[in-house]
Amino acid sequence: MKITVLGMGYIGLPTAIMFANHNQDVLGVDVNPQVVEMLQNGQVHIEEPGLQEALNQAVEKENFRVGLTPKPADVFIVAVPTPNNDDALKSCNLDYVLSAVEMILPCLSSGNTIIVESTIAPRSMEDFIKPLVEKAGFTIGKDVFLVHCPERVLPGQVIHELVYNNRIIGGVTPACTAAGKQVYGVFVKGELIEAKASVAEMAKLMENTYRDVNIALANELVKVCDKIEINALEVIEMANKHPRVNLHHPGPGVGGHCLAVDPYFIASKAEEESPLIQTAREINTSMPEFIIGKVNDLMADKIHPKIVVMGLTYKGILMMLVKVRQF
Repeated sequence: MKITVLGMGYIGLPTAIMFANHNQDVLGVDVNPQVVEMLQNGQVHIEEPGLQEALNQAVEKENFRVGLTPKPADVFIVAVPTPNNDDALKSCNLDYVLSAVEMILPCLSSGNTIIVESTIAPRSMEDFIKPLVEKAGFTIGKDVFLVHCPERVLPGQVIHELVYNNRIIGGVTPACTAAGKQVYGVFVKGELIEAKASVAEMAKLMENTYRDVNIALANELVKVCDKIEINALEVIEMANKHPRVNLHHPGPGVGGHCLAVDPYFIASKAEEESPLIQTAREINTSMPEFIIGKVNDLMADKIHPKIVVMGLTYKGILMMLVKVRQF
């Protein structure tokens, strides 16, 4: 297959390299000339264990090229950012995704598959991306196959998890789902789970929202225990001895590409129906202020206090400062 991957970020680049190393003809596309130049020179711009070695292998196989614009292909994979909008509920900004799809359209032909790996708000495939492709004269499920396959990898283990994690293949039609399974069957050893596109969108968002809500519960517990002078860590330790309880440990909030972003994509679609999700976001966002208050209390009697912050990234081992609460 000829595969074009749009977006050479922490998902798009490893995905492109993985296909290339499984004997597919891959073009990686990015709008950043510096990123393209680095990759053309055989250097990754992302810190991820094993990624440089994987790129070296792809270059040696001569299956991986990089450029600023897409070319005709059998499969187009969109892996570009979806940041929050600046509105009150921080809804999903689809600008980069729609722009990527528009870049694909001049290269599109009958029989092609378009896969969106970017995390998107519920019903984005049906309400925004499908009409864009149909406007170009294609029938979805017959001429062009449209699929949402959300990424589910853990930074630091991306190479392994791309291969062994289960993947949700969310087609806009059953024929689209079948086309998506054929693509990922090239290298994925995990289960390829069939779903509607809208279910795949919501499932990815709920995976991260579930974690955000559980972290918020632990963070709220520490505030309650602080108020009534009980050791929250001891409470968590004791509660977790129950066979069906698994409380998280409290912390400075939530960071990274996903957990601090994705819950808003749900809440913005159903504001009145999502008070728990919104409250969890408020709790986790409030934690830096709470911690600063506790530090100020501890330092109140110090004349020239010195404070050391150990660990600035949102996750250990990685140099990743995306939405970290420590700042």
